[in-house]
Amino acid sequence: MSEQPIRPTLGEYNSIVCFRAVVVGMEEALGKRAAMVSLKAAGRIRGAQLVESLGLQGQGPSDSAELANVLDAALGASGTRLCEVPKVERNGEEFTIYLADTVCSADEPQGSERELSFTFGALHGAVEALYGVKLRGKQVGSVLRGQGYDIMHLEPR
Repeated sequence: MSEQPIRPTLGEYNSIVCFRAVVVGMEEALGKRAAMVSLKAAGRIRGAQLVESLGLQGQGPSDSAELANVLDAALGASGTRLCEVPKVERNGEEFTIYLADTVCSADEPQGSERELSFTFGALHGAVEALYGVKLRGKQVGSVLRGQGYDIMHLEPR
């Protein structure tokens, strides 16, 4: 993140309510599927840019706990505040990432079918940039549907 705020008075952050309005507006204008593709793509670009700005390209840690720490530092309370990353499991080249307090699930009612979009893409892009690999992913758990975390799984393409 830059030394000087992007906006001199209001700083670098805006409300979740405004972010959600962008998501809903895109869904209404483009349709849910096209909006999801667009938001995930934007997130992937942002995640890769964040890793680059931190000088961590290709420097993904071999330890799962350390990967969780790196991602949480960049995206959690000390970083962009997109989400918390309390845990990562790694099995070879596959990653299962556990997320909490995601912007995409914020204020959604229990039972909602909403999936992670921008948040998913940001983690996806960050992990690809950290390890210099191409991955495909899917959401495999949601706090909106009874799990303790939003959970995503990434595997080699």
